Amino acid sequence: MAKGVKRIKWTGKGKVISNLSTPNKKVVIAGDQEVFFEVDLWYEGTTEADKKKDITWILQDRKKNTIIVQRIHSANVPQRISIPNALCGPFEYYIEASLSGNRDVINQTGLVVRGHCPAKIVSSKWCTTNDGKDVTKEHLFKYGETIYLNLMTEGLNGNLNLTVDIFRKSGDGKTPLHRYTSVDVIDGEINLALKNTFSWYPKLMGIKETEEFYVKVFDPAIKLYIPNGKDETKHACYLKINKKIASQEVKPPTNLSPLKTGDPDKNKERHELCRFEIIEITESKKTPIRLFDNGEKLKNVSNPKTPILKTILFDFEKYDITTEAKTTLNNVLQYLLGSQHSYIRIDGHACVIGKEQYNQKLSQQRSDAVKKIFTDGGLDGSRIVSIGRGEVNPTDDKKGRDNIKYKSDKEYIENRRVDITFDSYGHDAQTVVYETIAPSTNKNITIDITEYQNKGCFREKGKHKKNITINSTEYTKAIDQVTNKLDFPIKSNLSQFNLFPLKYIWPKVFANQYAIGVHSCRYFSNDSNPTIQVMVYPDIKWELAFELKIDVKDYSHTNMPVEYRIFEKHQKIATKEGYKRWLMNKNGEIPIVVGIGLKAEWDDAQRKISLTKEWEKKTEILAKQLAKAIDLIKGGINVCRGILETTSIPVSFGVQYPKFEIVGSWYLQKEENFLNLAMVGKLNFGAKPFIGANLTIDLIAAAITVASYATTGSPAISKIVEKIRSTGKKVGAEISADAKFYGEIEIMFNDVLINSIQGTQNGYLLIGGKMGMKLIVEVKAGNNPWYRKKSPIITFEALARATGDAYFGGEMKIDSDNNGIYIEPTLKFSGLEITFEAEVTIGWFKEGVEKKYSEVVPKKEIKLSKHYLN
Repeated sequence: MAKGVKRIKWTGKGKVISNLSTPNKKVVIAGDQEVFFEVDLWYEGTTEADKKKDITWILQDRKKNTIIVQRIHSANVPQRISIPNALCGPFEYYIEASLSGNRDVINQTGLVVRGHCPAKIVSSKWCTTNDGKDVTKEHLFKYGETIYLNLMTEGLNGNLNLTVDIFRKSGDGKTPLHRYTSVDVIDGEINLALKNTFSWYPKLMGIKETEEFYVKVFDPAIKLYIPNGKDETKHACYLKINKKIASQEVKPPTNLSPLKTGDPDKNKERHELCRFEIIEITESKKTPIRLFDNGEKLKNVSNPKTPILKTILFDFEKYDITTEAKTTLNNVLQYLLGSQHSYIRIDGHACVIGKEQYNQKLSQQRSDAVKKIFTDGGLDGSRIVSIGRGEVNPTDDKKGRDNIKYKSDKEYIENRRVDITFDSYGHDAQTVVYETIAPSTNKNITIDITEYQNKGCFREKGKHKKNITINSTEYTKAIDQVTNKLDFPIKSNLSQFNLFPLKYIWPKVFANQYAIGVHSCRYFSNDSNPTIQVMVYPDIKWELAFELKIDVKDYSHTNMPVEYRIFEKHQKIATKEGYKRWLMNKNGEIPIVVGIGLKAEWDDAQRKISLTKEWEKKTEILAKQLAKAIDLIKGGINVCRGILETTSIPVSFGVQYPKFEIVGSWYLQKEENFLNLAMVGKLNFGAKPFIGANLTIDLIAAAITVASYATTGSPAISKIVEKIRSTGKKVGAEISADAKFYGEIEIMFNDVLINSIQGTQNGYLLIGGKMGMKLIVEVKAGNNPWYRKKSPIITFEALARATGDAYFGGEMKIDSDNNGIYIEPTLKFSGLEITFEAEVTIGWFKEGVEKKYSEVVPKKEIKLSKHYLN
């Protein structure tokens, strides 16, 4: 009972042109598109176990009875076919699937396939040799010389009936000077050897010293000239021929085949049987990460050429292929069917026993027998050169070496042979680098390789062994196991006993390296080049807390001042291990508080260490420099105050120095589906204020000063009034009215997460500011004891105060969403708040009252629309 593949079908995936296709017979696919095929029916004798085996997909040229390419893989994996635009046209391929690996020459189990795309002339050139250098611009031909025309096409492959018309540039463009018919398109190219250019000479009326010519390509099937990409029908502009005759001989033109020379396409799919297809690494409880997939996305791919020699031996006076030789030849055939750039030379030899002429014929028969094995297997005979070399060291001396008694000698046996030589194009590429993190103790990861096979390895020496090798300085002995799946240990080079891990402060510097070797003929055939390099970095996480408070009013060494806790979450900083705070600039006019904490943890957070002391001196140097700068600023402010005092203007001003905190952490993180590690940083920063200033005006004194200047032109009256106010203050009576104008800028980063792979995530930047005025009117009265010689029996004091406060402000939020990065402005008015306070103190008795009117004028907040920056 027959078994194997009975029919294949299109899977439905890929673009098929239905109106040009025939169900179960022919599939016409769009050019440069991938179309997939699968097994549709099996013969009845096929077992379920057979259906799980590998099958061979064979793409053929049915007219030549040759195999173009074949691919072996699991029966449940669809076969991908793509026909480039250059190979689209009438030419038909045939694809079938075989369980045995052989073509079915009796039954129609496959499908006819061809590609379709619009017909086009892509490029053109005139050459002095077949498919040679383009000499259109610089060369002057002569009449009678052989001229070679090359046209690259799309959508015309296999066409055998095109017409090439020659036109004179100075002609009318309608009547061709000469017409060449039955022009072939082979492998997407037109290659014509024009050997009759002398016949053009008599047709040129008023011939010039140099004539210029171009061509048009006519398709009789559609009765149109074929255009280029610009919809122009003129091509090969312009052939230049000098008014000289090289030869008067006229020969018919010749259709030439394209020359297939040079190295293979580095990106071309490879089909060697000795292979692997996919490499994945899995870490504990994580999704497998694909490091390698059939050669995709590799860098620096090369195909080193290696000469290959295969030899098979023959029996005495025989040219029959032995069973052992057939196995060798089949392996070579399978390799050559997958290597379209390899050309084969077959050299037959014979020993010297017998007549030299007889042995010459025998050596050719042996060579041709090997060639027949290859051509019967589907190899294109045009790739093979078969030569009989005759006797090795020929002689007819019957008393000497040409004697039957020597036929079993080793030298004579080895001379009855055929040598098969060809070039093997191997595969090499830049090693794939995989980065991960690990503790200082071993953790296992798994490497898994699919479709790892070596049964088709064609090497004579150093055959691929289907093994995995791992070398590392961390191993006393390299790992070398024949398997397709392997667990192996990795660890970082940061010891758990390291007391000074500061060299790892940037975690992605020092790595343990593990070089993994997975080699085959198809991919990474160079055994000395690692396929995968695993870079293992420590799982260390750093955290830095820093605070700077300038002009702090209430400094506490044990707690961060409540007044300046910008983020509630940052209040915990002071209690963290290793955090330290200093009061700097103790002798300066402006105090500075600096706090810092640096700590690290690694080995799955089991090992923790504080490194604050390592940074103390650096922090003190920074703070001292800041103190010097701030003292200079303060000196400038004092100069300004002195100038104001000399002008008797009742104004004072102050500067709000920066007060900010930073809490940051950074570490390496493994991202899903990425081979590289991401450097992740988390930042919280608050400056409240970043900078600020205030201006206070004594309204009463200012009014009197203005009036004094207005009436007398002198500040004398204002000084008299100030004397009266100070005397009143001594006796317990005081009245004041101050207007305070203020403004400040704030900057806050809130939970900003920066990922070197994913970009900035979460968090946002807030930039804000406000400008406002506070009006304070205050009246005090009492029996001030200062001027009395003895204290009163009962003290008395009364206070009344009215305060009004309002400000205008705004903030700008910089954030991102699915549409990109945006700016969102907000305008704010605080509303007018008025507070009345009264307080009376008589001896030990004290009573007070406060009345607050929160929104005399209501507050207002206006959010403006988002503005995207991208």
